[in-house]
Amino acid sequence: MENYLGHITLNRPRQINALTLEMVHAVQAALASWVDDPSIAAVLIDGAGDRGLCAGGDIRVLYEGLAGLAPAPAQFWTDEYRMNSTLAHYPKPIVAYMTGITLGGGVGISGHCSVRIVTESSQVGMPETAIGLCPDVGGLYLLARSPGELGTHAALTGARFGPGDAIEAGLADHYVPAAGLAQLTEHLRAGTIPADLGEQAPPGKLAAERPWIDECYAGDDIEAILTALRARPEPTAGEAAQLLAGMSPTALKVTLRAIRLAAKLSLDEVLDQDFRVGNRFLRHPDLREGIRARIIDKDKLPRWNPATLEEVTDADVTAFFEPLVFERTSDAAGNQCPPSVTTRS
Repeated sequence: MENYLGHITLNRPRQINALTLEMVHAVQAALASWVDDPSIAAVLIDGAGDRGLCAGGDIRVLYEGLAGLAPAPAQFWTDEYRMNSTLAHYPKPIVAYMTGITLGGGVGISGHCSVRIVTESSQVGMPETAIGLCPDVGGLYLLARSPGELGTHAALTGARFGPGDAIEAGLADHYVPAAGLAQLTEHLRAGTIPADLGEQAPPGKLAAERPWIDECYAGDDIEAILTALRARPEPTAGEAAQLLAGMSPTALKVTLRAIRLAAKLSLDEVLDQDFRVGNRFLRHPDLREGIRARIIDKDKLPRWNPATLEEVTDADVTAFFEPLVFERTSDAAGNQCPPSVTTRS
């Protein structure tokens, strides 16, 4: 027992704590057991090892799921998104240490918490377009509310934000150097969250980039965004254009539509949108091809289909957002906690 603190540690350090279905169930079970426990004043989520909180969902397991060799991705997403919603609506403070690599599902398990801490090592982002997928786990709810077009830039390119930029973008709240986390944890164990939490974060890199980011990413047309990026004199704008040119055309167009819609939706509505869109990508060749090229064979030469932005029609994009014809299944929050997640109270 850690006094007044319920403590969840993601414990797959060799995989940078990449999430599995069993881990999601363990987190849900822990949260359910603590919600009405008067001895628990707050919850802490952190990750084992020194590489990061969480690299996201386990992409290899996703690839195996596409081949029928692991739990179906739709099953994983159903329960993961329900966990994301639980974290956001939890009646007690949940503190997340977003140390090191915090990507994709790592943002989902931390970015919706009530107190989000970054350190000097934090790298926060949503890299899904690189594998032919749209950012999910409610990440677009956060990015759609970032200042200007920072969120659009991050959603399309998968840009990683350091601590200052993560706070600026609304993905985190406070900066605490790693050396100060132990003392903060002691405060949490005593049942308190310091009022003067954290200190000034190191300056981010994106403040100086806002002029071209806000200008180029405005609008709802990917082709126009690419043209605008290529016309800017800043090297970083050209680098963004080059990066986008190698992404899945379908993923780019769907992601731009999704983030624009997310700006007017609640978190739970965004999660529902994520589920519809994600299930459509399960039937699209780009997801399997993107994982193959980036994760499995690592040749970094994905063969997207369609291969060009011009070939992806508005009707193609709209189809990703249509209602699904099957109902989502219930989760398994009552499962026992596996070794890959450690919970302590």
